[in-house]
Amino acid sequence: MNTGNELQPAALKALKRKIAIRITLLLLLLGIFILLPAGTFHYWQAYVYFAVIFGPLTFVVHYFFKKDPKFLERRMRIKEQETEQKKIVFSTAFFYVVGFILPGFDHRFGWSDVPAGIVLTADMLVLLSYIFIVYVFKVNRFASRVIEVEKDQTVISTGPYSVIRHPMYLGTIVMFLSTPVALGSYWAVIPFTVLPVSLVFRILNEEKVLSEQLPGYKEYCTKIRYRLIPFVW
Repeated sequence: MNTGNELQPAALKALKRKIAIRITLLLLLLGIFILLPAGTFHYWQAYVYFAVIFGPLTFVVHYFFKKDPKFLERRMRIKEQETEQKKIVFSTAFFYVVGFILPGFDHRFGWSDVPAGIVLTADMLVLLSYIFIVYVFKVNRFASRVIEVEKDQTVISTGPYSVIRHPMYLGTIVMFLSTPVALGSYWAVIPFTVLPVSLVFRILNEEKVLSEQLPGYKEYCTKIRYRLIPFVW
């Protein structure tokens, strides 16, 4: 029986290949961005971080591939349709790259002295944030990487969406702000502080699109007051 989550065999094969390529490229890019500036393979913080990111990622991809491959197909889309979103992505990409390159240089030149306990605490925050984001995925199978509204999409108001309108972005902020410390760098937190600012603009544009195109979203916004942080905004 078709549950609405299924794909044809050829589409499943193509999706599996695309996922394998994306994960491999992500691992290679992170390895280059982090280890090359460090100038050494003796960088235990990087390996722990890789394990925290790619261990759960492998399990999550396997789970959704079996349970809801259409969700994974949706998450593979990276080309924004909205002009405003394209501008946001373009204007912040540089800061993300710097945020991942800086910890390697910090490790090489010893700019930061982050105790192992704080590094591991940051790793735990990264992991918990990732688990929270996966929970958001479970609640909202329409959670795409790009701003779009599908024909069968409905407003989600359960789970974390009963508290704030954009819980995935909250998890993303905690994850990325914890990442530099997990890699042993305080200085690299600075470029990642652009993330919350960029997400504010992303959310404002996203809500405009959803209010115009997703039936019931305006009513949802009047019911759930806070966008990102309860009692703040």
